[in-house]
Amino acid sequence: MSSPENPQFGRQAPAEPPVSPEFFSPASFTTIPSSPPPAENPVFTAWDVLVIALVTLVTLFVVEFLTVIGARVFVYPHATLGELSQKPMLALIGEFLSYVVVAAYMVMLVQGKYHAAFWREIRWNWPSTGLGVLGFTVVGVLTILLDALGSRFLPMPKSTPFDQFFAHPSDAYLMAIFAVTFGPLMEELFFRGFLYPVLARWVGAFSAVVLTALPFGMIHYLQYKSWAAVLVITMVGVVLTTVRAITKSVGASFLVHVGYNGTLMLLAAAASDGFRHMEKLTIIAPILR
Repeated sequence: MSSPENPQFGRQAPAEPPVSPEFFSPASFTTIPSSPPPAENPVFTAWDVLVIALVTLVTLFVVEFLTVIGARVFVYPHATLGELSQKPMLALIGEFLSYVVVAAYMVMLVQGKYHAAFWREIRWNWPSTGLGVLGFTVVGVLTILLDALGSRFLPMPKSTPFDQFFAHPSDAYLMAIFAVTFGPLMEELFFRGFLYPVLARWVGAFSAVVLTALPFGMIHYLQYKSWAAVLVITMVGVVLTTVRAITKSVGASFLVHVGYNGTLMLLAAAASDGFRHMEKLTIIAPILR
């Protein structure tokens, strides 16, 4: 048989390549766009985060109560439970002990349930590039400007329940230590380590920043009994979570948190002569509160 000829030029037509069988498969006629990867994809779930929140609430109540009972039995036998419940030092001790329990539960959840490394899964890594450790701490210092703006344009309260922690120098120093160590550590572990990545996987990074900042501000309401103060702290939460989202580092947001709290404590200590004359806080009191 003669080879086919090109009718226009009278030359042999090139042989066409064989058709692959996959050409006739249904997948070849349908293009399925790949969805973008989630902003975060932790091993734990929203249910796990909810359980952590419930464990925290129950543990705080139980441990604070047991702390007061223990103080009544061993230290203050003649004081009433109501009087002891108002002692700032006992409240801080109870909060510290309850946080230890909650931290242990967090670790067991990640390592026991999911067999994963705890610090890696919550993105606890120190920032080695960019601003660095000192730079992120300075960001926390600059965040004080949010408090300054809030105290100027919002109806900030003249006194709050939080003031009781500065009624005596010993309580104030203990509060200052707690405010730059275990306090911000536990808040960052929950809000930026657990809550934010779950929300970011669900609604995206931008919405997750806002949704994380809202409950962060709300939990401080009982300390201040002021929605203006809650709004200011919510804005601080936006800064903290934005740092976490950009750097993908809870360590970075922790440094900002420590810089923020530490600056407030230093300002209060300097203005009050080492927490001995709290009446001298008239200048920075709106910022402190």
